[in-house]
Amino acid sequence: MPFTLASTTHIFTKDAEGGVQLVVAKKSSDTAQIKLVRQHLKEICEQFLKGDFSGPSHIHGQDMPGLADLKLAKPGQIDIAYKEVKGGAKLSYKTSDIALVSALHKWFDAQLHDHGKDAVQGHAHFEGMMK
Repeated sequence: MPFTLASTTHIFTKDAEGGVQLVVAKKSSDTAQIKLVRQHLKEICEQFLKGDFSGPSHIHGQDMPGLADLKLAKPGQIDIAYKEVKGGAKLSYKTSDIALVSALHKWFDAQLHDHGKDAVQGHAHFEGMMK
C-alpha cells in the first residue's frame, strides 16, 4: 500500500451482495494520505474490474482467505464501484453469485484481522470518526 497503515482506518461492511471497503485518513487534514488512499483504491478498482485480484496477495500473501475464489471470478461477475468520500475513498462490491459473496466476506474478515487496530467492521465507525 502506498499510504501509511497507521495513519488510516480500513472499514469493512458486509452485506447480502458483497459489501463496502472504506479507507479514510485518521486526520482529515492529512491531505497526503488522503491522496494516496484515493490513488490506491482507484488502481485496485481498475485491476479488480479486469479480473486481476493479484494486488492483495502482495500485501496479505497468496493464501489470504477468499482470494483464490475471487481470482476465479470472470470480469463482470462482481460489480465494483469506486467513490471518493470525505477523508478517503471506498469500493463497493456487488454480485449475485453467492460463492463470490462468501469469498468477499472471507476476504474482508482476513483484512480486518491483518490490519489489526487500523481496521474496523461496519460503517457506523466511519460516521463517528468524521464528525
